[in-house]
Amino acid sequence: MASPSVSSPTNAGVPDPARVASVLRELRTTSSADGYTVLKLSEPITSAVASRKLHGGSDGGDAAAPPPARTSDVSASSLDAGPTPSSLDADLEHYRELFAKLRFSYVEQVTKEKFIRAIVGDPPLIVAAHEIAELEGSNAAAKRALQRRKGEVEGLIRELEGRGRDVAGRYGRVRERLAELEGLPGEVERLEREVAGLRERQRERMEALGLAGPSGGGGGGGGGKKGDMALPLGKTRELVGERRAELAALERRLEALERQVPSKKKELERAKAEVAALEKKRAHSTAAAREAKRRKEGAQAGGGEDELEARGRWYRASEAVLREVLDLKG
Repeated sequence: MASPSVSSPTNAGVPDPARVASVLRELRTTSSADGYTVLKLSEPITSAVASRKLHGGSDGGDAAAPPPARTSDVSASSLDAGPTPSSLDADLEHYRELFAKLRFSYVEQVTKEKFIRAIVGDPPLIVAAHEIAELEGSNAAAKRALQRRKGEVEGLIRELEGRGRDVAGRYGRVRERLAELEGLPGEVERLEREVAGLRERQRERMEALGLAGPSGGGGGGGGGKKGDMALPLGKTRELVGERRAELAALERRLEALERQVPSKKKELERAKAEVAALEKKRAHSTAAAREAKRRKEGAQAGGGEDELEARGRWYRASEAVLREVLDLKG
């Protein structure tokens, strides 16, 4: 019994609850609650044979007497206790022994009958040696044919046993799948509730982050984020690919900038050294300017000229005299 497919044609990978329910109803109607056994499958055949023997005179023939009761109660005991593989093997072995005894008794009785008929016959039946040889040859050929047929029957029995085990295994797997299918609707409902809860938590997080309003629509850039979160699977994969490409480009740019870090550090150190020298020079200049200002203010306060200014006028006058004397043109 093959198990029907339960996949939905609309949603790939998501089982349809209605389809699952219909499959379960179909399996329940086609499978019995007690399961299949060899004895139960043989009941229609045995009942038909028994009824035909019981009503044998209805088809125009002589009324046959009911068969005598069987003395062996192995099958009856196995039916009472419940059929098992070991009990079936015991029944088979028992019937093989009975058949071997019956065959020996039949051959013995037939041989005795033929021997008595040959003795009391008129004239008595005399068997020649060549007839015995012919019978032995025909018996040897019949035995070889019988052995060949026995080999074929044993091969068929092994094939049937293998197929029986295969069918039993497949039937067990179907029963297991049926149990899984019976629990599938509840599992689907549980997963749907879980998905609904996750969507609600996602919506709350988006509202907390300001990506979407309480009514589900975001303003400004939030609308784009909300639209990205509501995309179908194909569009989502395309968007993920684009984001990954952007991330790869940013990583390459970051690697290039990291390679420039040592040279930039050296430039920064040189700039810091230059800034330090300029800071020192500015400090000296500031100190000199403050000292000059202080002297100028002190000279103005004392009513005299600043020593530096006087020295500067003397230097300029001396320069002018020297230029006139040496006839220099500046």
